[in-house]
Amino acid sequence: MDTIASLFSFITWPVSWVIVQFHKVYGAIFGPDTGWAWGLSIVSLVVLIRICLIPLFVKQIKSTRNMQALQPKMKAIQERYKSDKQRQSEEMMKLYKETGTNPLSSCLPILAQSPFFFALYHVLSNIASGKEIGAMNQVLVDSARQAQIFGAPIAAKFTDSPEKVEALNASLTDVRIVTAIMIILMSASQFFTQRQLMMKNVDLSVKTPYMQQQKMLMYIFPVIFAVMGINFPVGVLVYWLTTNVWTMGQQMYVINQNPTPGSKAQDAYLQRLLKSITHHGEVRGRRRKSVVKIVVAKGSDRNENERRFFGGLAKAGFAAQADGTVVKSDTIAAEAEGGAAAKRQQPKRQTKAQRQAAAVQQAAAKDTEGDSEPTAEKAAPSLEKKPQGPAKTGASEAADAKGEAQGDKPARPSRANSGGSRQQGKTGQRKGQQRPKHPSSKK
Repeated sequence: MDTIASLFSFITWPVSWVIVQFHKVYGAIFGPDTGWAWGLSIVSLVVLIRICLIPLFVKQIKSTRNMQALQPKMKAIQERYKSDKQRQSEEMMKLYKETGTNPLSSCLPILAQSPFFFALYHVLSNIASGKEIGAMNQVLVDSARQAQIFGAPIAAKFTDSPEKVEALNASLTDVRIVTAIMIILMSASQFFTQRQLMMKNVDLSVKTPYMQQQKMLMYIFPVIFAVMGINFPVGVLVYWLTTNVWTMGQQMYVINQNPTPGSKAQDAYLQRLLKSITHHGEVRGRRRKSVVKIVVAKGSDRNENERRFFGGLAKAGFAAQADGTVVKSDTIAAEAEGGAAAKRQQPKRQTKAQRQAAAVQQAAAKDTEGDSEPTAEKAAPSLEKKPQGPAKTGASEAADAKGEAQGDKPARPSRANSGGSRQQGKTGQRKGQQRPKHPSSKK
């Protein structure tokens, strides 16, 4: 570690100078030789560095989102050119160039912090040895060497020998307890930061190998920090714990205010926006208007969260406009309520057994209707059972015709019977009982 830190000795002087300036401020408040003065100087160094790295952090967020959006296309390229690695690399670079994505952009904040981290490590190592370093003269080195944070000198390590700890006027037990707690907090903050990113700010509708890699890093990074942490001085642990907490808070703000499309964080953000619009009757804030404008421009490409947001607006009687504003309309609310009511009133789909039972009932009902025929039709068979008389003469036929004209309905089956008798008289043999025709039949 000392060898690596020496490679960044060119930035040692600026880092030590910043610490000295902050120490002057905090030394006037807490005392120049206290651990609070030196500890807060290191914390302030971290805050200053992270403020300067905010543009890189924004670029990291954009790069990470672009990489998530490109995962399906990258997977298709890998499948298409899996036997030609060179062509696969060329297509990947072409895809990055077309979309303006740089895979290394997600590592920029960490890479940018590395020189300051190793420079601080180099400064603290020289303080532990009692040597002047950068802008720190011997008086400041001795003051920092004796400063303690909860009983542990800022230059002490978890792996230091008892003799070295005693030379710093401290107890080995205190040093190891303080360093162990700080290592646990450092690893836990790293784990929570990565978990927050994976659970809330990832598009769950896209399952790609990138997500699996992020899940692995969520568990690997804390272990790496825990193993490396036992070799860090207390001052470096203060630096790294502070930067982890800063990253966690910065990421939490970004997730709440600018979430990834399709993620749980976006759903929560749109619901908060919907509640604000319903309460105030308008979209408040330029950034919120830009969000509504982007969602409106998507059209049919909206994800489930965005469609749910627009449905909530319609139920509340609002319509989103292309400029990011909303307008009130009672017609929209009525249509939304009517559509929801119609959707609720749709009959429940029957099972196959229920459909078969309904079909059997309908068939039975039709058979019952077929059996209930007119009274004349029922009376005809009873007339047929009477003994057949002799064949009617022409006078009787005329009388029958006259009775039929006067509305004597039973005459029709009698006519049929007489016709059957005539036929029997002609042939001398009856072929069988004939079912009379319906009164409405024309013959």
